[in-house]
Amino acid sequence: MASVFTRKRALVAAAGIASAALVLAGCATTTNKPGSSSDSSDGIVIGTTDTVTFLDPAGSYDNGSFAIMNQVFPFLFNTPEGSPDVQPDIAESGEFTDPNTFTVKLKPGLKWANGDDLTSSDVKFTFDRQLAIGASGADNGNGPSSLLGNLDSVDAPDDTTVVFHLKSANDQTFEQVLSSPAGPIVDEQVFAADAITPDADIVKADAFAGQYTITDYDLNKLVQFQAYDGYQGLLGPAKTKTVTLKYYTDSSNLKLDVQQGNIDVAFRSLSATDIADLKGDSKVQVVDGPGGEIRYIVFNFDTMPYGAKTDDADAAKALAVRQAAADLIDRQAIATDVYKDTYTPLYSYVPDGLTGATSVLEDLYGDGDGGPDADKAKATLEAAGVKTPVDLKLQYVSDGHYGPSSADEYAAIKEQLESTGLFAVDLQSTEYATYSKERTQDAYPAYQLGWFPDFSDADNYLTPFFSKDNFLSNHFDDAEVQDDLVAEYTTGDAEARTAAIEKTQADVAAQLSTLPLLQGSQVAVAGKDVSGVTLDASFKFRYGTLTKG
Repeated sequence: MASVFTRKRALVAAAGIASAALVLAGCATTTNKPGSSSDSSDGIVIGTTDTVTFLDPAGSYDNGSFAIMNQVFPFLFNTPEGSPDVQPDIAESGEFTDPNTFTVKLKPGLKWANGDDLTSSDVKFTFDRQLAIGASGADNGNGPSSLLGNLDSVDAPDDTTVVFHLKSANDQTFEQVLSSPAGPIVDEQVFAADAITPDADIVKADAFAGQYTITDYDLNKLVQFQAYDGYQGLLGPAKTKTVTLKYYTDSSNLKLDVQQGNIDVAFRSLSATDIADLKGDSKVQVVDGPGGEIRYIVFNFDTMPYGAKTDDADAAKALAVRQAAADLIDRQAIATDVYKDTYTPLYSYVPDGLTGATSVLEDLYGDGDGGPDADKAKATLEAAGVKTPVDLKLQYVSDGHYGPSSADEYAAIKEQLESTGLFAVDLQSTEYATYSKERTQDAYPAYQLGWFPDFSDADNYLTPFFSKDNFLSNHFDDAEVQDDLVAEYTTGDAEARTAAIEKTQADVAAQLSTLPLLQGSQVAVAGKDVSGVTLDASFKFRYGTLTKG
């Protein structure tokens, strides 16, 4: 069997699949008003309830951290405004020189904001340290090194040439991986080779070369950005010289501040009720964009009821518990009652709209039409000899990391599981900073996660979740699924690859490593005088397009 690796993002080059991604990606953006300047001198203030784990790209694999990395670090490949397709960023070119070798040429004369030369040595250092830190566990399981599972080694034969040697041939996604959370290039003169570099050291050293640098940083309180004149990448010069990112612990305060003009843009995350209310407010504009965000429950195969390391371990009974839960979930009720239909039900592992997406869970579980079926759940548990009610410990994030409605969402899930008497749910919550560490340490038998995609391809929702060394750390490992994953990411023929994606979903659905619930869209709220709010299928919210007229 070919080697299997994990990775978060994947956008294939196959024409058929790329076309499908573009259909999904219909870009939502605000445009510059007639007569407005493309260079705003006033600066932009952005508000968010997201949180940052680390500025060091090797230490975090979450939306809040990556949102900053996208502004300040250079990438070899990136996505231009309005497109999901990657292009060279600080690279001049990149191509497969043989099926297992990807060669990149850098633009000449690149510099870090601190004056250090940015060369192929920095690029090699970046990817070598990602692999080393991931292998040593220095990232506490929260880094993105799993994205580089197909990377064997990196060479830097001269200052502008980088050669990536890959384990598996014909990797349909490697260019996209270079634009992913594993892709930010770092300054080897500043970052430690085998440990996470503290935020303060990165900021003090001015170790940035993206559209912006960071001039002031207070973790999860305030970040001050300044446009970097030396940026030579794909995105071009930032349109606004200074940007301030302000953090909120309460989404109601975020809503109030954008309504009152105290901030210019609110992005992630307002409640569904707040968004509906703001759409009727003439003082602001609500911008919607395509979203591949999904919400789901993870089952820990070691610690869930009847899991492999419990006192009454029984794989068949554990599967029956997962299947019964799938039979009882009413996704439409959650989407409507909790999220006011800003989310839609998700019946498989790949979101609707991407090539290869199916509705396999709708067919296998519940009433076969998307609704719950208590009788089916009861029969499944009885057939496996499971005593009811099943005691299920279920964890969710208590702060705003997954939006302000998580408590309502998981209260609804608890009620749905318990209403038949088949489950007794012990529902607990934890702040994300602690949550992100504990979930990888087998602390939670079943728990909430949300997935914010890096690019529009089905592999982005499959390999990271279901490979042996998946980022979930939930101990799922199935040989047939591993073979499925190899097939879907190495098959160049679009039709054959689609079939492989569909088979992967079917094989995982039979085992329910995770239970997908909902998929959502991107939403930003901005003042009427703000232009350039771009939400597209790159799923990267960039500050460099923003202006204030």
